[in-house]
Amino acid sequence: MIVHKTAVCAAGCAMFFALILFGNAQTTTTQQITRSGATSMQPAPQGTDAVQDPEVDTSMTEADLGSADSGGGMVNRSIAVGPGPAVSALSGKKAKSNPQLNVSFNGLNFRQQRLANNGNQFSVEPPDQGVCAGNGFVMESINDVLRVFDTTGNALVGVTDLNSFYGYPAAIVRPSTFGPEVTDPSCFFDPDTQRWFQLVLTLDRVGTSSRLAGPNHLDLAVSQTSSPLGGWNIYKIPAQDDGSQGTPNHNCAGGPCLGDYPHIGADANGIYITTNEFNFFARGFHGSQIYAISKQALAAGQPSVNVVQFDSADSSLLLDGHPGFTVWPATNPTGQSAVDLGGTEYLLSSVAVFSGSDNRLRLWALSNTQSLNSASPALTLTTGVVNVQNYAVPPKSGQKVGDFPFGQCLDDSTISTPFGAGCWRFFFVSGGPFNEVEVQTIDSNDSRMQQVVFANGKLWGALDTAVNFGGPNQAGIAYFVLKPQITSGNVSATVAFQGITGLANNNLTYPAVGVTGSGRGVIAFTVLGADNFPSAGYASLDAKVGVGDIHVVSAGLGPDDGFTAYKAEVGDPPRTRWGDYGATAVDGSSIWIASEYIGQTCNLSTYVATGFTCNGTRTSLGNWYTRISKLTP
Repeated sequence: MIVHKTAVCAAGCAMFFALILFGNAQTTTTQQITRSGATSMQPAPQGTDAVQDPEVDTSMTEADLGSADSGGGMVNRSIAVGPGPAVSALSGKKAKSNPQLNVSFNGLNFRQQRLANNGNQFSVEPPDQGVCAGNGFVMESINDVLRVFDTTGNALVGVTDLNSFYGYPAAIVRPSTFGPEVTDPSCFFDPDTQRWFQLVLTLDRVGTSSRLAGPNHLDLAVSQTSSPLGGWNIYKIPAQDDGSQGTPNHNCAGGPCLGDYPHIGADANGIYITTNEFNFFARGFHGSQIYAISKQALAAGQPSVNVVQFDSADSSLLLDGHPGFTVWPATNPTGQSAVDLGGTEYLLSSVAVFSGSDNRLRLWALSNTQSLNSASPALTLTTGVVNVQNYAVPPKSGQKVGDFPFGQCLDDSTISTPFGAGCWRFFFVSGGPFNEVEVQTIDSNDSRMQQVVFANGKLWGALDTAVNFGGPNQAGIAYFVLKPQITSGNVSATVAFQGITGLANNNLTYPAVGVTGSGRGVIAFTVLGADNFPSAGYASLDAKVGVGDIHVVSAGLGPDDGFTAYKAEVGDPPRTRWGDYGATAVDGSSIWIASEYIGQTCNLSTYVATGFTCNGTRTSLGNWYTRISKLTP
């Protein structure tokens, strides 16, 4: 039913040992960061549905589409080779019910994001996904807003834009006053300290112009109490790594580096943040960065805390000449942590992103994390290789055929407008109609590691992979359950369980793993393909039987119809954005999951007649939704 499950017996079988690399030659940087201010939720009224100019922040969209911007934009922030060769597989089974489902409700959506803060927001794709939960609260943060719900799905506060939350001017006050670019949100509720941690990457502008300046930093907000509705402290970690503001100089081409794709991990002693470091104003990847900070110091709101930084491009840490890419740190959602060698934080990363396909994962370990609570932290980073099943960079995903009114509007030459015949004239002065088609090439991610959890003494993770069910290649999920161990100078792991799951004629993308303290887990993902509009899905996971049936917790109502799908908006060929990641959050014996899906639909005539809103369910340029659900495995 579910394919390629591989259980490794507990005794009498060969162990997959890691290739040992030593950390004693590493160069680390320790700097002090100061508490830069305080904040709280700051909801503001929604703005107008009217199409406004500019709608899209071109400094970010051209980066995501992979072309340099002479006006100061960045370059493509992916390095993946592929797609790679698919694993031949048998299709998983799609369940007819959701017996584990406790609660499910819509989270934030494109329209709420765009209209937040009086409408002083850009149209944004993809939403990304940061969800965290605890103490009766569920907090969701996406590009570029956040909101807090109770455990039945009732909103406890209005939609707050991330620029306001972090104390910055609005993203855009039209026509031409720009605030910092805030992106890549994630969050974590820590059961040890009873604190909430909210993380983003912030890119500075040149004054208030659209041009990006180069300096960029990680904004880490830490709640002052066990409630996310109270006050928060903010810490800023400079990430340009050009020797300024206490950063090391990594000699990125063109000047500053970029600390892209930040994510949070935690053990008993520390909060860990990792980034993918690219050249900011030129093509090229430097290597993942790992930042370690005392959790107790952050929770106490200390005015100054140490940050220890490791560079995976250090010569002692290279594999096949490559640094780490998306080195995802594990969270300890149930307060469980590895205590070996004075406390150890584990991390995982993919190798296939460099080659298209591989049968190895990289295992990383930060040891002596208890020293983070001292005046002179002394951590060691060790890395190794674990032999696993084959996995590969997946192809892009198709979706079920349906109404796509924005794209159809860009094609239309007959609808009467104040500017002449053709619906496209509502958006462009000239050039149309544009011959757009319903998108069949939605991003499937690039086989980078996704959310990692340390629970029940094991390390759990998943990533996107290419699968084949006897027809065209599709996107599926490779999952891994590892039993890590560390001694002085080396780190290794056995494969407790691994497998690949997928669904014939459909795609599973952007997996996120959540696991309770007893080892019961869930993988959340998006389901889309010939039979499904983009839908929110999940499957059960444990270390004995692997992945269970594929459930659709909320079926998509129509196809993706956002601006990154159309060449008139972003150039030819377009790159239809999705993801860039899902999220899970463990809450006692239950698990919250959150994924992107499409929660609305309408035809072209309704789209136009209702001011491009489909009766208030979307905005003109996009229609993504997010779905939050609670499961008790």
